[in-house]
Amino acid sequence: MATFKIKWTNRAKKDLRKVYNFYSETINEDKSIEIITSLLNKIDILTNEAMVKIGTNDKEFSHLKRNYKKLIEENIKITYRINKQECKVFIVRVFDTRQKATKNQ
Repeated sequence: MATFKIKWTNRAKKDLRKVYNFYSETINEDKSIEIITSLLNKIDILTNEAMVKIGTNDKEFSHLKRNYKKLIEENIKITYRINKQECKVFIVRVFDTRQKATKNQ
């Protein structure tokens, strides 16, 4: 069974910082760290080939040529795509559903 490597897009890294800042400002930094750790653990399951397809199709990305999937952890949506040939999972967006949406920007 193959092990997939997680790759973060620059946009997803920026999104993750926004989620961290959002929780730090609205709750506190300790809770923010706890949530980010939980989020990273959820993403880590995508390294397992048997789990890589666990997410559902993300319809907000259906207009794009690739197939995008999503996972939900608490109130956070993680959008990713799979490259089976290279055994990679690309994290493309991370978004807390309570934040103001900036659709695919």
